[in-house]
Amino acid sequence: MEYRVLGRTGYRVSVLTIGGCGPGVAPNEREAVEAVENAMKMGINMVDIAPSYGEAELRLGDLISRNRGKLIITEKTLKRSREGAWSELKQSLERLKAGYFEVYQFHSVKSLEELNQIFSENGAMKAFLEAKDQGLIKHIGITSHDMRIIQKALEIFDFDTILIPVTAISLIHPTPENDFRPILKIARDRDIGVIAIKAVAKRRWKTERKYQTWYEPFEDEKDIEMGVHFTLSQEGVTTYPMACDIRLWPKIIKAGERFRKLSEEEQERIVEYFKSKGGYPIFPEQ
Repeated sequence: MEYRVLGRTGYRVSVLTIGGCGPGVAPNEREAVEAVENAMKMGINMVDIAPSYGEAELRLGDLISRNRGKLIITEKTLKRSREGAWSELKQSLERLKAGYFEVYQFHSVKSLEELNQIFSENGAMKAFLEAKDQGLIKHIGITSHDMRIIQKALEIFDFDTILIPVTAISLIHPTPENDFRPILKIARDRDIGVIAIKAVAKRRWKTERKYQTWYEPFEDEKDIEMGVHFTLSQEGVTTYPMACDIRLWPKIIKAGERFRKLSEEEQERIVEYFKSKGGYPIFPEQ
């Protein structure tokens, strides 16, 4: 498994990350814990988790506590007020028995109104900065599916990490909302760690849902490998959190172990190949 440095945080992390959503919505706690234990055995050393990921925090607390020194934890909150963020941070720290989080992130910021609320007089950023002063969090990140929101956020504050979709299907029909390339350039220029999601997304669901993912994923091992390799080949990307269904994890882990950087020509061929297989951007919503 390849390891990369998560921007200015200095953390050396695996190119795959344990996505907390998968174990959070797995059929039961035993399967959830086994999936995470297996991922760790394969060398994956980062966990991206959130209170909104089903039962993830409750299920993984003991496992994370036992392995705290081996793991980088990137935690999230949907709260936008100072009081709400403080309350949820303390709850997450207690559930995961973590002591502190390497990165704490504003989760899924969807609008400029939310962004303004975060930075308001009683906004959540106040809690983040206070928690950082107290050593409860080490670095501050933000996540969004909208590149326009991320760009505005980076104009307001010098975030240490960003979490965004970086996927071949976005380039089938790039728009200001989904074109990740300008954001990756900013991240490279400013040494911002990039956590890239949705690598195995094919399109929004058009048929009966077979997986816990809210988008339809690629299922074929070859297609998953191409999606993962495309995402990890983008300059500036550090790591990809695995999809929100642990049944996909074995193929994703295999793809991560086999990773090699793709040429620009290979990347272009993947975009066209995914298009021919019915792939289409999941953002913006059609």
